[in-house]
Amino acid sequence: MSEEFDLSQFEKSMVIRQTTFSDIESILEIQRLCFPGMDPWEVAHLRSHLTIFPEGQLVAELDGKVIGSCSSLIINFDEYDDRHSWSDVTDSGYITNHNPDGYNLYGIEVMVHPEFRRMKVGQRLYEGRKDIARQFNLKSIIIGGRIPNYHKHANEMSPREYVTAVSRHKIYDPVLTFQLMNGFTLMRINPNYLPDDKASVKYATLMEWNNVDYIPLSKRHFKTSYPVRICAVQYMMRKINSFEQFAHQCEYFVDVASDAQSDFVVFPEIFTTQLMSFLDEPSPSQAVRKLTEYTPQYMELFADLAVRYNINIIAGSHFVEEENEEIYNIAYLFHRDGAIDKQYKIHITPNERKWWGISAGDSVQVFDTDCGKIAIQICYDIEFPELARIATDMGANIIFTPFCTEDRQGYLRVRYCAQARAVENQIYTVISGTVGNLPQTENMDIQYAQSAIFAPSDFEFARDGIVGETEPNVEMVLIGDVDLEILRRQRQDGTVKHLKDRRHDVYGIDYKK
Repeated sequence: MSEEFDLSQFEKSMVIRQTTFSDIESILEIQRLCFPGMDPWEVAHLRSHLTIFPEGQLVAELDGKVIGSCSSLIINFDEYDDRHSWSDVTDSGYITNHNPDGYNLYGIEVMVHPEFRRMKVGQRLYEGRKDIARQFNLKSIIIGGRIPNYHKHANEMSPREYVTAVSRHKIYDPVLTFQLMNGFTLMRINPNYLPDDKASVKYATLMEWNNVDYIPLSKRHFKTSYPVRICAVQYMMRKINSFEQFAHQCEYFVDVASDAQSDFVVFPEIFTTQLMSFLDEPSPSQAVRKLTEYTPQYMELFADLAVRYNINIIAGSHFVEEENEEIYNIAYLFHRDGAIDKQYKIHITPNERKWWGISAGDSVQVFDTDCGKIAIQICYDIEFPELARIATDMGANIIFTPFCTEDRQGYLRVRYCAQARAVENQIYTVISGTVGNLPQTENMDIQYAQSAIFAPSDFEFARDGIVGETEPNVEMVLIGDVDLEILRRQRQDGTVKHLKDRRHDVYGIDYKK
């Protein structure tokens, strides 16, 4: 009888296992081979993955040699912007945003050594990910997939057309075709997903695989959100020597607001009167006319800042001379897309009439912005409830009030009325004022302010209805978030419903414009 045939010499050992720290150098080498020209992982990235979520990191091993790997983290996908990038969803590759209580496994990379392709290694890694989703009872796996053959067709078709052609098997794409064959469905196409992915022309397909074994274990649920970030500038009035000095101070605050990713920055009422400190004109009526000569420079300054810093600017208010030599107190809204709107002050204070001869505007404006409808009511105007109600009926969700008051009593009138308008109309209100002094400038010598953001008073809003407030009489900024979706819900289902419960059969406002 012949000797038994030794099968062991032909056996191979293919395993999918959890990554270890000793695998890091092998993974880095595979990545350099798989993605030439793209920024590779750093050791610190992979160490962070293994420290934060070791169960989500897998390697494929053949006869003791690492030939592929994949990385992932858990997130609540609903918390991320629709157009997120790879860097956004991975915290620049370190996955420090991993959320153990999340609902979705997010795959951030799969790679297979070029010499070992066509051996179903990628498929095995994907099945390993599906096992992770089942193990952690996750709703789905989401991936941002490259489309590396798109550069060959970019001149003749859009990303959407390319993806459709691949889905119909008219074009082969090594990544997208593979993902479709593994049960993933297309959610959308994200631009600028991986800036260094030239083969995909920076695009990625957002794909999802749903875990049919998912069992809800929590009463947690998510509601939609419409956040808007606001920066209110509490501006220090001080003597300056030129318009350039004024412009430098303004740009500083716009830069601060932009760095904080604010949607709006609001400056105080007539803060451009700071320019009077170098005009050397003792007569207030003549000084204000000299001030209006700076209107073109003021407009150019803020139009440029809004576009350059990508932020909507309520540039306080400014005295502007129009037809028949009439001077108006006007607040300008400089949109970040380059458009400009304006709101005239409607109620002129006795001081403005006496010292400067300011004329009154006569219309309430509501402006469409990329963060919903807003209104601007300058200082005294917020003290007349009819104006806020008209603006609210026209769709405003936020009323910005640049103000300038010289004493605490005047300030409190603005503050209390702004808070009342927020409650009465179920809107957000924002007040931004000047502090400091201009000793040699008639009628602008002292200032008093405490800037703030106010909300309606109900459970879902900030306690006391105050989103935030500055310290009194100190130059600083206030940055706060408001949520327009909460506003909408509270108008429908709040503890009280001021807008719904109005007695139109008993009273009304007649807006004559």
